[in-house]
Amino acid sequence: MLNSIITQDQDGQKLFHAISSFFSTFEIGKLLRKCNAQKEKGVPVLDIFKYKLCNVFRDRSMYMQQKTGSFRESFSKNTFYRFLNSPKTNWLRFTTLLSKKVADTVEPLTSDDRVNAFVIDDSLFERTSCKKTELGSRVFDHVSMKYRKGYRLMTLGWTDGNTFLPVNSSLLASSKESNLIGPVVEHDGRSLAAKRRKLAQRKGTDVMIELLKNAQSAGHQADYVLFDTWFSSPAQLLAVKTLGLDSIAMIKKSSRIYYEYKGEPLSIHKIFSICKKRRGRSKYLLSVNVMVGKSQKIPAKIVCVRNKKNKKDWIAFICTNPDLSEEEIIRIYGKRWQIEVFFKTCKSYLQLVTECHSLSYDALTAHVAIVFTRYLMIAMEQRRCEDDRTLGEIFFFFTDELSDITFGESFQIIITAMIDSVCAIFQPTEEQLGLFIEMFVDRLPDYIQNSLAKTALAV
Repeated sequence: MLNSIITQDQDGQKLFHAISSFFSTFEIGKLLRKCNAQKEKGVPVLDIFKYKLCNVFRDRSMYMQQKTGSFRESFSKNTFYRFLNSPKTNWLRFTTLLSKKVADTVEPLTSDDRVNAFVIDDSLFERTSCKKTELGSRVFDHVSMKYRKGYRLMTLGWTDGNTFLPVNSSLLASSKESNLIGPVVEHDGRSLAAKRRKLAQRKGTDVMIELLKNAQSAGHQADYVLFDTWFSSPAQLLAVKTLGLDSIAMIKKSSRIYYEYKGEPLSIHKIFSICKKRRGRSKYLLSVNVMVGKSQKIPAKIVCVRNKKNKKDWIAFICTNPDLSEEEIIRIYGKRWQIEVFFKTCKSYLQLVTECHSLSYDALTAHVAIVFTRYLMIAMEQRRCEDDRTLGEIFFFFTDELSDITFGESFQIIITAMIDSVCAIFQPTEEQLGLFIEMFVDRLPDYIQNSLAKTALAV
């Protein structure tokens, strides 16, 4: 139960009330029932979920709690693992519905003309050993440019420029048998367990579209979809457009990808070389309208900007809404940075990779969903502490809107995030990422900072 998890000091009491308020406000119990997470006998599912959610704020794992005699819950270890291993719980739907409820709370706090966006990216979910871990694979890590053991955590998020909310995700294994290390367990093809595993072995670009469809079916809305070079092929831009969404993405500098410019199919390098550049203190070097696609074509705008770290290098963005100004394209794309902070926060503070050592793919999926719930909870608490309007409607007309990300900030983020001109990947250095995480944590309430600090020290 919650009382046995949270310490009874002042910070613990505040954390207790914040968690209780989050559970009651967003009706976590009802959402779990909607997603087939129901008790078979005895212990309520919500009690086990609360324990798992709050364990990050303790300095001992469940194993050490049992060893030291501090585990005083009403359920056994076997009950806990049966809950995590359940193949019937639809965790993808759970996080999608919960994030929609949180987004509905956040959206009224900002003006109607603010741009909301979906953000899609993947991150390495590393495992030290995968021989007995279901669907454990050798997956390519875009940061180290090497193959690692584990999964790729494909994540869809939603942001209004101030608050980032994880919507849903999928742990991607390798689709190649040669890269599979762990066992593949067969399930009835009609079951949720089989569909979950089938999604895990599909191409990342296909999974991206499925996550967007799930978000839209739950009622999530956004003006744009933001993603980096790994997903910015013309086929992907067309696929997103068919969902009724526009994309803003960083272009991969490939000689094999063509865009139709003045009736000719040209690579981005060719377009950049033949077009006249803007001089002086212009915010961007080049802006051209192109057509994207082969049989089916859509209009788009390409914007190129300088890389201040290397004056000979440049970065290109593409937007499938050609009516959007160049400054807005760069400004809105800067919001993609929030998903990088999200991944780092989940790994450093919320024990995304270190807490769960289960061999079951279902248990790992459940663990990721609960970590996402932790982030949603502290994101809501952070927003509540920053925006007075959440304290009551009486303050609505007397409080300025939380400042949206500015063009200058977006431009600076993009430039800072570039590592090498050769790679042209939107990835910061460890020092830069650490700085942004410190800034994120500093904005959290003191009692959450203190609890997370204890956990970090314990780890």
